[in-house]
Amino acid sequence: MSEATKVPAGSSTPDFSAAEDPFALFHAWMAEAEKSEVNDPNAMSVATVDQSGLPNVRTLLLKGVDDASSAERGFVFYTNFESAKGQELLATPKAALLFHWKSLERQVRIRGAVSLASHEEADAYYATRPVLSRIGAWASQQSRPLSSRDVFEAKIQHYEQKFADGVIPRPAYWSGFRVVPSEIEFWAARPFRLHDRIVFRRDAPHDSWHKTRLYP
Repeated sequence: MSEATKVPAGSSTPDFSAAEDPFALFHAWMAEAEKSEVNDPNAMSVATVDQSGLPNVRTLLLKGVDDASSAERGFVFYTNFESAKGQELLATPKAALLFHWKSLERQVRIRGAVSLASHEEADAYYATRPVLSRIGAWASQQSRPLSSRDVFEAKIQHYEQKFADGVIPRPAYWSGFRVVPSEIEFWAARPFRLHDRIVFRRDAPHDSWHKTRLYP
């Protein structure tokens, strides 16, 4: 077993300090999480700030990671632009993501600028969603007050009837955000809290990554 792949005593994570491409390392860790996490290995916390600078955080699902050929390589998720997170990201297009895989004792932190997914990307993903999820995109005025569950269910029934022919277009206010990272940090648990932290940083999307080991 090479120095780069050996597993430190008491740990399930091989040494990853030799990694040079944070996207490749993320894909490798996600592939392992897909085998070990019982539910939603692509679940992530998404942190934003409101107009006063107060942070907000919630759990969403990662829906795409761009390959090396993409002009803006980043991490993609979809939401209602009229929701709290949508409004916050439109006003302050920066975000932080956190993936925590308890089964692997690993986490990945990502920070970066936010851009909009293209209409083509959003249409393609929206078309893969279950029918009721697409109906829900129309029926839910996300983050706004709701007087009762009955009101919500009535709106669902309304849009089920409206789109009874099965053609459910994507609402203009429902689309995707792309977090283009300036920083990606990988963390792996080690015995006695002597953890490993490796962070990759860059100043601009097309710059080279600079790797640094951090104290745990």
